Amino acid sequence: MFEVAVIEDPAAAGVSLDPVRARLLAELADPASATTLAAKLGLPRQKVNHHLKTLERHGLVGLVEERRKGNVTERVMRARAASYVISPVALAAVQPDPGRAPDQLSAHWLLALAARLVREVGQLVAGAAHERKRVATFAIDVDVRFASAADRADFARELAATVTRLVARYHDENAPGGRPHRVLVAMHPGVTGKDSTEDNDNDSKEQ
Repeated sequence: MFEVAVIEDPAAAGVSLDPVRARLLAELADPASATTLAAKLGLPRQKVNHHLKTLERHGLVGLVEERRKGNVTERVMRARAASYVISPVALAAVQPDPGRAPDQLSAHWLLALAARLVREVGQLVAGAAHERKRVATFAIDVDVRFASAADRADFARELAATVTRLVARYHDENAPGGRPHRVLVAMHPGVTGKDSTEDNDNDSKEQ
């Protein structure tokens, strides 16, 4: 079972967003039968069976084993992944396009970049799984608390200059057998227990 799977098919995305099916996917991180799930969720077994067949038809769950229980053959299912991300590919023509309005200070552009990240890495993961290989990726996730908006702006400028310098140092357009890689560096206010709208208002006042 994968830790995270990316859903690209629009129909599968719609299926996964149904509240009952989403709950079943969560419960099926561990193998279970329709009878067990029905008792846990307080639903009729026939209804659970219907949802499981729909999830199986769209490749979101799979059969682990079949076992006899009296006169009934019980099917034990498990989710394909512990969690799921819906790719912008599922949105087809309305998926975000980061090339449409590049703006380093735009939160909407950041969302478009993040959507492209999900789309491209999802495709890489699917291809690597087919070839039984790993994807060569790298990520850093850190928190930084700035004393002021001025410090944040200085940090952003220094970070941009450092990344630009590193790219210029290592980029080789004519390297034989070289493979292009995408580098994405992003920064956004942390989401805490406070109202995020209030945090953004305070940021605007500081600037």
